[in-house]
Amino acid sequence: MILEAAPLHVRAGQEPAFEDAFRVAQRIIASMPGYRSHRLERCIERPGEYLLLVEWDTLEAHEQGFRGSPGYQEWKRRLHHFYEPFPTVLHYAAVDGASSPGSGSAMPDAANTSRTTDSPLSAAGKPA
Repeated sequence: MILEAAPLHVRAGQEPAFEDAFRVAQRIIASMPGYRSHRLERCIERPGEYLLLVEWDTLEAHEQGFRGSPGYQEWKRRLHHFYEPFPTVLHYAAVDGASSPGSGSAMPDAANTSRTTDSPLSAAGKPA
């Protein structure tokens, strides 16, 4: 399992529009082969900053699969104009023996981030 981490800096005043656009766009990423789950978190201390965490089966599922898909063009059209500056996306792998017991995921509450359950901006498209 690979964890994609993308710190997102949204243009000032565009946060509500970005969140609305993300609620729609998340269906694109959730439909991709190799996708496991995602979470979008809003920073408490810094308005306009978000953290997007996406679990993929493999790095290739994200890099070649999602980014090489027609759906990615729609994702870009819906979301990329909100970012200033454009985000740096990094990928992480779990460190053996360094996760909480019983954790099957790199993300806490992974059971609450599936395609059909609610999280801050879940695949169901409902705000927390």
